[in-house]
Amino acid sequence: MTKLSVAPSGAELKAILLSDEDGFRAVLQKALQEILEAEMTEALRAEKGERTAGRLAYRSGYYDRKLVTRVGLLELRVPQDRAGHFSTELFDRYQRSEKALVAALAEMYVQGVSTRKVKAITEELCGHSFSASTISEATAKLDEGLRAFFERRLDEEAYPYLILDARYERVREGGVIASQAVLVAIGVDWEGRRQVLGVEVANRESRSSWREFLAGLRARGLHGVEYVVSDNHAGLKAAIREILPEAAWQRCYVHFLRNALDYLPRKHDDDCLMELRWFYDRRDIGEVRRDIAQWVTKWQAKYPKLVAWVEENVEETLTYYRLPLAHHKHMKSTNMLERLNQELKRRTLVVRIFPNSASCLRLTRALAIETHESWLEAIRYLNMEHLKELKKETLRALAA
Repeated sequence: MTKLSVAPSGAELKAILLSDEDGFRAVLQKALQEILEAEMTEALRAEKGERTAGRLAYRSGYYDRKLVTRVGLLELRVPQDRAGHFSTELFDRYQRSEKALVAALAEMYVQGVSTRKVKAITEELCGHSFSASTISEATAKLDEGLRAFFERRLDEEAYPYLILDARYERVREGGVIASQAVLVAIGVDWEGRRQVLGVEVANRESRSSWREFLAGLRARGLHGVEYVVSDNHAGLKAAIREILPEAAWQRCYVHFLRNALDYLPRKHDDDCLMELRWFYDRRDIGEVRRDIAQWVTKWQAKYPKLVAWVEENVEETLTYYRLPLAHHKHMKSTNMLERLNQELKRRTLVVRIFPNSASCLRLTRALAIETHESWLEAIRYLNMEHLKELKKETLRALAA
C-alpha cells in the first residue's frame, strides 16, 4: 500500500502562500485535511479506490466540520465509512486549549472588559458573537474534562522525582486586577516519563496555598516521592517538610545563582559568579566541596556578604549529588518546569488579563495537558535503571 503523505509538498506550500493572502491558514487546513485522509486510510487498511483483500470497509463520502485555531476558522471535510465506525481524535485533542483560549476572550467580551480587538478576535475565530449563556454552555463540558484529568488517581504508580514551581497571571476579580499564582507539579515516574500531576490557581504563594496543593496530590494517591526540586520560597519549603517529610529537597541552583546577585554590588567581577556556576558541573560532591573552599578563600575579602551567604546556603543546592550522575543535568534545577511555564506565558499572552480565576485555571490546565500528552508520546526523559542500581548499591553498602 502506498503511504499517504500527511503534509503539503513544498510546491503546494509555495503555491498556497503566493496565491492566498491568508496563506498560513490555508496551509494548516491542507495539512489537517491530509491527516484526516491518512487516518481513514489506516482505519480501512486501503487507500481510496484501492482493491485489496485486506480492506476492512468502504468510504461513504464526507461531512463538514469547522475547527477553531489561532490562525482562524478552518473548514474541513471529515471522511466517513459505510458502517459509521470511523472516528478521529484530531478535533478533541487539538481544540482543548483553543476552546479554553476562546472562552477566556469571550468572557472578557461578555463582561464588558474587552477591547474592540478582543471582539474582533473572538468573532474571527468562531464566526459569531457571544452571550453569557453561550459561554456557560461552551465551558461546562471543557471544565468537566479538565477536572477529570486533574482529579485522576495517582496511586497506580510511584513518582520518585517531583518538581514544583509557580508563575503569576493577571486576573480581574471584583473589578480589581491582581496577580494570582499558578501552582504546577511535575512528576517523573519509574519509567522515566514526565507527567503533569497538578495545576491550581491561588491568590498568592504561601505556606497554606502550597500545603493545600500538596495535600491534594497526596489525597489523590501521590506516593513514593524521594526527591523534590523547587525554589527557596519559605512557604513552599515548609509545605514540603510537612506533606512530604520523607523526600530529600533540592534547591534549584538557577534560582540560587540569581539570588546571589542580591549580595553583590552593582559593579562586580563577573568571574566571581562564573566560578560559582562551575560548581554545578562537577562529577562528585568531594570535588565540589574542595572547589567551594578555594572559592571562599579567593573572594572572601572582596565580597564578604556574598561569601557568607553562599557558605550558609550552598549545601541546599547540592542534594542532587545523591542521585545518579546521568540524572544530575535534569534534576539540579526546575528548568524542566520553567520551560513549561515559558510556554504557558507565551500562550496566555493573548489574553493578558484574565476575566476571572476560573478562566485562568481553564486555559493553563488545557495547555498543561497538551504538554503532558506530548511528554508521554516522546522518548523517556530519564533512564530510571540508574536510580534503581544506585539504590541497590546503597543497600549493599549498608549491609556490608
